[in-house]
Amino acid sequence: MTVGIDATATILHADLDAFYASVEQLLDPSLRGRPIAVGGGVVLAASYEAKAFGVRGGMPGRRARELCPGLIFVGGHFKEYQRLGDAAIAVLGDFTPLVERISIDEAFADVAGCTHLFGPPDEIARTIRRRVRAELGLPISIGVARTKHLAKIASQVAKPDGLVVVDPKAELAFLHDLPVELMWGVGPVSKARLADSGVHTIGQLAAMPGGSLERLLGHAAGEKLSALAWNRDPRAIETRRRSHSAGAQSALGRKPAEERVFVPALRHLADRVATRLRAKSRPGRTVTVRVRFADLRSVTRAVTLEAPVSATTILAEIAEELVRGVLAQHPGEKTISLLAISVSHLEDRPQLQLELPLGLADERRRPGTGRGLARWKADRAVDAIRERFGWQAVGYGSVALSPSHSVPDAFRELAEKDL
Repeated sequence: MTVGIDATATILHADLDAFYASVEQLLDPSLRGRPIAVGGGVVLAASYEAKAFGVRGGMPGRRARELCPGLIFVGGHFKEYQRLGDAAIAVLGDFTPLVERISIDEAFADVAGCTHLFGPPDEIARTIRRRVRAELGLPISIGVARTKHLAKIASQVAKPDGLVVVDPKAELAFLHDLPVELMWGVGPVSKARLADSGVHTIGQLAAMPGGSLERLLGHAAGEKLSALAWNRDPRAIETRRRSHSAGAQSALGRKPAEERVFVPALRHLADRVATRLRAKSRPGRTVTVRVRFADLRSVTRAVTLEAPVSATTILAEIAEELVRGVLAQHPGEKTISLLAISVSHLEDRPQLQLELPLGLADERRRPGTGRGLARWKADRAVDAIRERFGWQAVGYGSVALSPSHSVPDAFRELAEKDL
């Protein structure tokens, strides 16, 4: 589908369709046209055939089977996901150096400087789609627009396996009829709050007075969404984009809100996040946890520290304390469906301030104390062994001896962005 064509719409957003499931159907042709899910205890990804039954990523496997009795679960070929994702993004790089990869299966590209070589943006997008299909055997949807936000929305409208080009003269007419959940930053909670106020489309959101939207969603979110609803998005393509935070999450299905469940999960997440922070020498000062309950309602808690941290055990202990606080404030919640840890306010050139043993209550969590330094040295030793022999070669007993995790580590590694 094409909605107008204008040479000034030069930003592409390319997104591989149902990527993990599409790869599985590519590797095993007998799965093509059938409802499949990657995962087991929890659905990591679903094919379009499964989505038609209501199966979604993050859904417990039991619920997915109830919705789709013929659902086929596959374990996942994670090296193939990485290989094919890299190859698809490389196709964009054959047309322009201005490529901003935002995940394993999607990227932005600005083709303004190469139209004299390859034709107008819509033709470049068609060529990219043909090449990805012919060379890799995968479907890819592309949106073309004047701004990044609108290009991303256009690629969602184009799914599955389509192309949408938005004429700058018709931007608002195209945008304002679409459902509000297509906007970047509108999740299930924001969608529900907006719906309660009678806001279902982006046009209805755009018509809301700024004060009303900010009271509903908060100042920062309200201001940002109001601008995006009018397609005010000045962001340029960032080819060397660096994250301002590092995080990981674990979809648990439906598990009891008990320490025997959340402590091992948090320690595993802390191990992942802290390892990445140390690899880039970018510790952070703010630790945030997110707890999602059975009704999909989420609660977030954060703490900002005096010194940046990147030690696994320190991060894990802080996260555990925050989750205990969340559960204490919500005693009626007995089931957890997801846990997440993120670290923000990262520092590029951290200077560790050594501390004397003063008997402070949080001394073991302070990086500059003797205990803190010992933990950091232990982490570095683990990092060195893993770098040489692989992630599974060594680990912390509390993580390695805990029950198997619902989301395979290989999938986590693909989902976690580079710092």
